[in-house]
Amino acid sequence: MNGTDRGAHWENVYRTKGEREVSWFQETPSVSLELIRSAGATRQSSIVDIGGGASRLVDALVDDGHAAVTVLDLSESALAAAKTRLGAAAARVTWIVADVVKWKPVQRYDIWHDRAAFHFLTDAAERSAYVACLREALAPGGHAIIATFALDGPERCSGLPVVRYDASHLGQVLGSAFDLVETRQHDHQTPMGGAQRFQFSVFRRG
Repeated sequence: MNGTDRGAHWENVYRTKGEREVSWFQETPSVSLELIRSAGATRQSSIVDIGGGASRLVDALVDDGHAAVTVLDLSESALAAAKTRLGAAAARVTWIVADVVKWKPVQRYDIWHDRAAFHFLTDAAERSAYVACLREALAPGGHAIIATFALDGPERCSGLPVVRYDASHLGQVLGSAFDLVETRQHDHQTPMGGAQRFQFSVFRRG
């Protein structure tokens, strides 16, 4: 699926489904928050949430006093939903409508967070473009937190195929500039009552 088709797909998802009608919904993104804190993030750390969509991670970060939060997503509708939910606090967040494989970051970030965006990149060239963007965007010594479906997780999501990973496989894709710091598995309980096995891996950029 090319970037144009991918953008249209996610626009349709967010325009036609409510927040709790998508499998990835989390009331509280506890694992992401724990890993962001364990990576040493302070309230002044610059954090970018890749494929953040309408996720509630941004709410939690703003509530915790983080002053430099950016959310990037393909879907303008998803970001609009998050802005509406945050109300006046949305003005404290930088919102970017873009495809990460084409995005040209204009600053460096201390924390790169991606829950369930990377695993939709089934084309090797797009994965390479993602890694190039990550290298450009993440400050030396910064941390990349990337969550994908685990090796025993689902093979598809939202009607699309995914690539499943463990920390070793993900590290090979990212390359030698990134050192694995931590990895954990997490069983996400969907709003529909199912379970999805994720892996969360934290890498430090050298």
